[in-house]
Amino acid sequence: MAACILAIDQGTTSSRALLVRADGSIAAQAQRELPQHFPASGQVEQEADDIWGTVLACCRAVLAQAGAGPADIAAIGITNQRETTLVWERATGRAIHRAIVWQDRRTADVCARLEAEGHGPLVQARTGLRLDPYFSATKIAHILDAVPGARAQAARGELAFGTVDSFLLYRLTGGRVHATDATNAARTALFDIHKGQWDDDLLALFGVPRALLPQVRDCAAEFGTTDPGLFGGAIAVRGMAGDQQAAMVGQACFTPGMVKSTYGTGCFALLNTGAQPVASQHRLLTTIAYQIDGRRTYALEGSIFVAGAAVQWLRDGLGIIATASDSDRLAATADDTQDVILVPAFVGLGAPYWRPDVRGALFGLTRATGPAELARAALESVCFQTADLLDAMRADWPGAAGDTVLRVDGGMSASDFTMQRLADLIGAPVDRPAQTETTVLGAAYLAGLPCGFFPAPEAFAAGWRLERRFVPQMAGDARARRLAAWRDAVGRLTGPGESGAPA
Repeated sequence: MAACILAIDQGTTSSRALLVRADGSIAAQAQRELPQHFPASGQVEQEADDIWGTVLACCRAVLAQAGAGPADIAAIGITNQRETTLVWERATGRAIHRAIVWQDRRTADVCARLEAEGHGPLVQARTGLRLDPYFSATKIAHILDAVPGARAQAARGELAFGTVDSFLLYRLTGGRVHATDATNAARTALFDIHKGQWDDDLLALFGVPRALLPQVRDCAAEFGTTDPGLFGGAIAVRGMAGDQQAAMVGQACFTPGMVKSTYGTGCFALLNTGAQPVASQHRLLTTIAYQIDGRRTYALEGSIFVAGAAVQWLRDGLGIIATASDSDRLAATADDTQDVILVPAFVGLGAPYWRPDVRGALFGLTRATGPAELARAALESVCFQTADLLDAMRADWPGAAGDTVLRVDGGMSASDFTMQRLADLIGAPVDRPAQTETTVLGAAYLAGLPCGFFPAPEAFAAGWRLERRFVPQMAGDARARRLAAWRDAVGRLTGPGESGAPA
């Protein structure tokens, strides 16, 4: 039996490849930074060749590290930054425009116009999403309109659209397979999550030709084999999922009511709601958690656009820390009598506010405010936003109103200060797993499931292990005061009645 799964984790700021053993441990890993481009305010792009080149280099590096060849790899699993949009030539695989990243806000005016025309309820009913530039549909239309001749090429069937998973699969298979999985399809605003198919009404609404679209498959499926020239032999691709859904699988959140939250560049909390989608009344998203053996499992999701990016701002924008880990130590020394609040709306506010027009602000500054208070405000901003998401989840789905335990992962989960403050501000335990590479583990699990490399979900869940549980220590009145200060700050930016907190 092959020794490992090759898991590809293509993220917003870097690409990684890891070899995952059958016990979930990591045999080898490699990482390459991924450049981002900011052509104008609110615009974020990446070069398609940078995405592909960093992924290919990482895959080759881990195989070399382990002295492994195609015969040693049971399958490839892919997980990816979601919503990031590419359009490429089918004949060459060459992108016709830089990838438009999920953080990009350039189509905010288009979304506002469609909302004003009354199309929001249709989009939400079919896709579980809101009319927001976050999602792929308006990005696709923008590329087709921005590149001369692109719409004519699309009409002739010469172009292909894909999120990053689909683009990587196309390149890996030498252009033989144009496909995606249900979780990534569900983030385009073009996919009916109830019927499990592309929606003609939405394609017409957004001006996206059906000829561009990939085939949609299960998360654990046969996606084809790699071009033998890439790795010295063909390797089967058997698993794909968007990064947040992959993390949910890696956290073994297979039971309705389980919640995971991933803290990377952004923060994404998902609540498993089982076989029935739950329509949010509190501005959350309804999405597909995973699809295995043709059966869809749904989730409520809250998307926060800035989490780890706030720490990057402390480092790169303000220069008050040298490394991300410095924020932990600095925040711990902050003056507790200062209620400094950062609303990190650098690219607008996500759930439950959905205000792409709002920009960040600091409140409560005094002459005594210094780097420690700013560091604490940045870390706390992630906790405050998570508290708002969990309150909305509890209001939307009674099954989440019990004794919530939040399973966490991602780079910021390594911060003991942040995880303790998170437990304090959500008023619930926070569980950090022994294996924090949950996104990678989820991608590997989905790839290993079809070939018997990994066991059925129940057995896989039994292997989940806790590293540390953070329990609330903040007094109830102090928690209420801090949350009130946060919501007041948000309300000052969004306007009366728009704090986002459920009534």
